[in-house]
Amino acid sequence: MHAALVPVVPVSTRLRHFLFTRLKTQGLDDALIQPYSGHASRQSLVEIYSRVALADAQQAYDQTFGRLPV
Repeated sequence: MHAALVPVVPVSTRLRHFLFTRLKTQGLDDALIQPYSGHASRQSLVEIYSRVALADAQQAYDQTFGRLPV
């Protein structure tokens, strides 16, 4: 019987991903983030760090639609 191998992402990578995702969700421009990200192009930065956490999206959705008159 073989044990399944689970990829382990180093803490530093997860922290970096969290930080850059947070900066993107706060509206910081890609051009300012890219030099620190280590990615060669802004396109790869956009593809990786533009994901918004589902909880953040749900909160924004609730706030927006909560203001609409019914």
